Amino acid sequence: MDPLPRPLLVEDVWIPMPDGVRLHARIWRPEDSLDRPVPALLEYLPYRLDDWTAPRDSERHPYYAGHGYASVRVDIRGTGSSDGHFVDEYSPQELDDGVSVILWLADQAWCSGQVGMFGISWGGFNALQLAALAPEPLKAIVTVCSTDDRYDNDVHYMGGAVLAIDMSAWAGTMLAFNARPPRPEVVGERWVGQWRDRLEDTQPMAPVWLAHQERDEYWRRGSVCEDYSSIRAAVLAVGGWHDPYRDTVFRLAQNLTVPVRGIVGPWSHQYPDRELAPGPSIGFLQETVRWWDRWLKGAQNRVEDEPLLRAFVMDAERPATYYPERQGRWVGMGEWPPAAGQDTELALAGAACSGVVGQDATVIVRTPQHTGADAGRFFPFGNATDLPSDQRADDGRSVTLTFSPLPERLEVLGNPRVHLRLACDRPQGTIVVRLCDVAPDGASTLITRGVLNLNKRNGRERNDQMPVDEMVDVQIDLASIGYAVPAGHTLRLALSSTYWPWIWPHPQEATLRVDLGASALSLPTLTGHVEQVSFEDPEQSRPLPVGPLPEKHGDVDPAVVAPAERLLTHDVASGEWTLEVDPGYGGSRRYPDGLEFREHSRETYRIREGDPLSATATSAWAITLTKDGWRAHVDTRQEITADADDFVVRASVTAHATTDGKEQLVAERTWEERVPRTSA
Repeated sequence: MDPLPRPLLVEDVWIPMPDGVRLHARIWRPEDSLDRPVPALLEYLPYRLDDWTAPRDSERHPYYAGHGYASVRVDIRGTGSSDGHFVDEYSPQELDDGVSVILWLADQAWCSGQVGMFGISWGGFNALQLAALAPEPLKAIVTVCSTDDRYDNDVHYMGGAVLAIDMSAWAGTMLAFNARPPRPEVVGERWVGQWRDRLEDTQPMAPVWLAHQERDEYWRRGSVCEDYSSIRAAVLAVGGWHDPYRDTVFRLAQNLTVPVRGIVGPWSHQYPDRELAPGPSIGFLQETVRWWDRWLKGAQNRVEDEPLLRAFVMDAERPATYYPERQGRWVGMGEWPPAAGQDTELALAGAACSGVVGQDATVIVRTPQHTGADAGRFFPFGNATDLPSDQRADDGRSVTLTFSPLPERLEVLGNPRVHLRLACDRPQGTIVVRLCDVAPDGASTLITRGVLNLNKRNGRERNDQMPVDEMVDVQIDLASIGYAVPAGHTLRLALSSTYWPWIWPHPQEATLRVDLGASALSLPTLTGHVEQVSFEDPEQSRPLPVGPLPEKHGDVDPAVVAPAERLLTHDVASGEWTLEVDPGYGGSRRYPDGLEFREHSRETYRIREGDPLSATATSAWAITLTKDGWRAHVDTRQEITADADDFVVRASVTAHATTDGKEQLVAERTWEERVPRTSA
């Protein structure tokens, strides 16, 4: 949408912190805001406002400013061009600084004193966490693809098990992100010294995250589910069915006492107006402006009369790793959970089992180490290979329970749950459950899944070893979903004891014995009449004209250049399976200010059949920034392995700067740390 309703002023400023550190910020605000003060909206991230998020920022910050707000993008301490050192994600320092930023914004002459926050992922996380600290000016937030539970619904652990794919990938990504320099145009000639100081202080995050394998105080800090009543601001929570954080929307809708509304669409880990797969996208910015108008300006626009939860129920489609747009319908729920909700209970003993069922109605589950090869990406971004492919291969590696064809359409909305009675022949074990939609021709589409580290069956904060060969009852909560299974299709439940590379395997292979006669699947189903809802088409401000760069690998280690977006190979002789991934965060591009940004990354996951201790996860990055006579180049690498007793993290960073035609080594650092295995 261009032109915007009000002319804009854009300025870069330094926001002072109480200890003298300055945070770099960019402010878009109406030109007349000194005469007519406006509320401020804050997005607070470690992702570099001067380059990496600039294309996305250009779509929304000017839009908000043109609609009567001061929209502010701030780089967290020690990131981008801000002063200081970055410590850890959502650290006490980050949140203290965030409170200081909010108070500073409220005190500006162009601000009405009312402040809102918004953000996706990291920015959605800290918006929730700062709302829980309740600084007085913060009246409303919009949190997208975020979590209220830092332990069990983030990139580190899933069902109490180590989330290998992103414990490794995200730690490696943040090592590469934090190793980039401040921009010389912002900080001046001191940029190399500031960069060196930053690199001398940086530390890889994986050892920190692996050191907390139970849900301890480290994870409780910043998990707003610990005390929902601490949040005083109005909350609009948004998620996507192809994003791992979608459960948070349901929990916030159920537990917050402040004004709250939830929206869950078919989206990946993206803002829902960006028209990235899968669609359909919506007029998200218009929705948020209405939210801000109500809670920051007092407009009587009746957003509180919207349904508590608006959700997209996806129709069944052929399994694919990419959908330009999902088919389905939008429904509105006035309460959550619905008082008139109905669960469909399916006994596992009534399904056709792919395993050998004994006379005692038990079946053995002991799956190959590479079960999970078709799991897809933990964080789909809308790329061509992100989503789970046809599940028939993984189904074949698992024990499956296939129910009778459905006589009529079944709509599922919420969290399916599976109750299992099982025994394990080891003190440690994992159970993975996948729910699939099987078409008449056998195609198997993943609906949703869940994981339980059996040592966490009595609580994520505990480490209770399994009683060997004794039956116990466990519940596995599958991720929430909105999905319609058509008549004539069948539901399939797949059970596995492994799920690589999503889940890091225990040191020894375990054999599970499941009592089908005492096990069941519970599906939250939509029945009767539900409200139909709709959204406007997307609007945005004019995007930053960022162009592609031709590939240039001359100064890039070939080991960093992925051979394909997603490549799975099997060495038959050694039994090793290798998954190589290009995460596709944005690649190489040229910015309007002349910056050339080159980015290469490669994730590699290896495991050998029958050997859980062979699991290896590697993340490698090469990043180059070039502009107006200066150049910065960074190489990072991180590898995680494990033996029976410890996780082992090896990491390295090498950084070079070129000024006036002279190249210098800024930093060269290596780490090797061992972390004892407790419950993982």
